[in-house]
Amino acid sequence: MTDTRFATLLKRGVAEIITEAELVRLLKSGRILTLKQGFDPSAPDIHLGHVVGLRKLRQFQELGHKVILIVGDWTARIGDPSGQSATRPMLSSNEIENNAQTYMEQFFKVVDKDKTEIRWQSEWFSKFTLDEVIKLTSKFTIAQLLAREDFNKRYSSGNPISLAEMLYPLLQGYDSVAINADVEFGGIDQKFNCLVGRELQQNTGQSPQQVFLVPLLIGTNGHHKMSKSLHNHIGIAEPPREIYGKVMSIPDSLILDYFELVTDVPEEEIAESKKQLKTHSVNPMNLKKRLAHEIVRQFHGKQAADEAQEYFEGRFQTRELHKIEATASIGLKASAEVIITRDMPRWLVDNKFANSMSEAKRLLAQGAVRIIRTDGTTQVVRDKNVEIKPGDKIKVGKLRFVKIVSADKEKA
Repeated sequence: MTDTRFATLLKRGVAEIITEAELVRLLKSGRILTLKQGFDPSAPDIHLGHVVGLRKLRQFQELGHKVILIVGDWTARIGDPSGQSATRPMLSSNEIENNAQTYMEQFFKVVDKDKTEIRWQSEWFSKFTLDEVIKLTSKFTIAQLLAREDFNKRYSSGNPISLAEMLYPLLQGYDSVAINADVEFGGIDQKFNCLVGRELQQNTGQSPQQVFLVPLLIGTNGHHKMSKSLHNHIGIAEPPREIYGKVMSIPDSLILDYFELVTDVPEEEIAESKKQLKTHSVNPMNLKKRLAHEIVRQFHGKQAADEAQEYFEGRFQTRELHKIEATASIGLKASAEVIITRDMPRWLVDNKFANSMSEAKRLLAQGAVRIIRTDGTTQVVRDKNVEIKPGDKIKVGKLRFVKIVSADKEKA
């Protein structure tokens, strides 16, 4: 393997490797490694946040290594509390099976199916006796489990933590023992669970797995990790136009992260884009169009990406970009040089972007309202009062744009 490919594999889109030196040794040994990827089918769809890790699995597969995809049909009944502030509801067997089938169909849009083995946790946990459960729980103390950040926060704030949830890291860890994993992949928020698997393997006489952790992709709202529950996700099975439009809606600050984590755009091009953004020598929208096209192409092909881009440009950049004159719509007298200050919730209602003041305030709270300035920068609007200049574009939701034009065109 070339040094460049090695660097891409172990550095680009990687949060932490435990331990990197040992993983490098394994990769150079020539042995086919068993790569563990588990998922709980608590939801049926895969979004770009999942793709960050799946792309790494594919890169390892291209080097000849084997992925074992573990369907967490038992742990899904508990629900991994990572990042949750409350106990999650258990799912029925039918919900789990249906979600798993949909998930796997999307999983193989990224990962090579021919180099993947599918295993269900019920293969080993359905045979677990109470004696084995007690032996498993004896490996860890309550203090060790409370060291996990989300457990600690909930315990400190007085929120309930069920004993079943406490079992989750142990069950996920035991999966590594069941398949004798060489490497486990996960988001950085899965670090605790992956390390539990590493320790359980050592306790049972196996070589400890290496832990390969990837960053969490920030969602379209620009503030929290991508999540369906936060409505800031981009699903890989969504229609091409929808994916393209959602990518175009991300804050400018996320452009480089998305290029690095979910595309194969060369490092040199990303470095050049970073330089251009820093010197304001490029319109961020042009970079987003390149990004959106690349992401749609991955999941729907070049023709669909071309059509999505043509649709976006035709509808939202030229012919169908609505214009709103400042005096008529903002309600305050202004000129091309005067800054307009306005009650934004009322503006959203008056211009039919929201049906009520409460809905307008909710849009603001969710970060769904943005101002695209004439210099190409984007500002998320969260406050009631905001400065707007003629020439600015206002974006509401995923795909609705209006442009503020000079008020001196409006008759008194």
